[in-house]
Amino acid sequence: MPSQPAYTAASLIEKYCGPGVPAFVGRFSNTPETKVVFGPGSVERAGIFARNMGARRVLIVTDRGIAEAGHLERVINSLSAAGLEWSAFMGVVENPTTDTVDACVESARAMGADFLIGLGGGSSMDTAKGCNFLLTNGGQMKDYWGTGKATHPMLPLIAIPTTSGTGSECQSYALISDALTHAKMACGDPKAAARIAILDPLLTISQPRGVTCVTGIDAISHAVESTVSRKRSEISVSYSRAAFALLAKAFPVVCDEPNNEEARAAMQLGAALAGTAIENSMLGAAHSAANPLTAHFGTVHGGAVGMMLPLVVSHNASEAHAAEEYTRLSSSVGAGDLPVFLSSLLEKAGLPARLPGTVLTPELLPILAKEAAGQWTAQFNPRPVTNEDFEALYRQIA
Repeated sequence: MPSQPAYTAASLIEKYCGPGVPAFVGRFSNTPETKVVFGPGSVERAGIFARNMGARRVLIVTDRGIAEAGHLERVINSLSAAGLEWSAFMGVVENPTTDTVDACVESARAMGADFLIGLGGGSSMDTAKGCNFLLTNGGQMKDYWGTGKATHPMLPLIAIPTTSGTGSECQSYALISDALTHAKMACGDPKAAARIAILDPLLTISQPRGVTCVTGIDAISHAVESTVSRKRSEISVSYSRAAFALLAKAFPVVCDEPNNEEARAAMQLGAALAGTAIENSMLGAAHSAANPLTAHFGTVHGGAVGMMLPLVVSHNASEAHAAEEYTRLSSSVGAGDLPVFLSSLLEKAGLPARLPGTVLTPELLPILAKEAAGQWTAQFNPRPVTNEDFEALYRQIA
């Protein structure tokens, strides 16, 4: 086991966020469905946690890259030491589809799983949640599109993120794409939330720089958009602000110093706090505009949302509350204009701010705009966004 670290969740929040952060932020106490365990080496406790929750046969939902990095072996060793049977489904793909979930369900049924572990990025955790819906409640993923549609209890789930991005470990929603229509379905239910989220910063150090960059930008976008969402609350905004300070200060460090453990820890904690903010709020137009870019061009989600975020922030700045909150966010990290600061983070990460003009043709603009306006998150943007507005936003990246 690693020696006692020089940081804790509370000390990181105090260092990166300063005074005045509500105490519940450090305790994650507003996500009662999920207990958060934070610290280097905490993944070694997965087996004990699972056994204490009554597990006998555990399905680990992950991908081959996670296995190659050695993280799957650490979880397996922990489960075996706790006397638990296990099997691994390693068919997780980026942006999981209904086909991915169906294959996972088959694996769970084959071993008689009574417990799930989602190990990896948001795709692993979303696949595990999707599997949980179908395994315990039957039907198809589209039956759970929306909120609270599961009528039967679900299996206990432990979420173990190996990236600092989606914050799925602190959310009750699974984002699953329909394999036929490509519609991205947000399927949520309090019963789907992980019972325990294990945040072990050491698991994130093995990420390639590119993964660190796109997942980090995604987490930052969650903090920014949830802060001004129409569904925001005093509680969610507190999580958003703390998440932004942690992420925005640590992100340039992990870009330059990938082995900086404290910065990795700050990123992982910030991503989880941003996920908690989303659970208590919602996202906005940057995510709505990003999804069609991923669907049509295969643009990695974090890169797509990062491309759109400064433009959406500028669009929203005419709304008084949003402008005030953006100023507060940028001041918290010693920056000036928020869109300029966000653009500088993209540049630091080496991520493009535009798409090639040969890709985003004028003929495609109205198609993309219509799809963006139809995204679920668009309705929560602080300033209304029409088809014409989305076209104008897309023109700026062409």
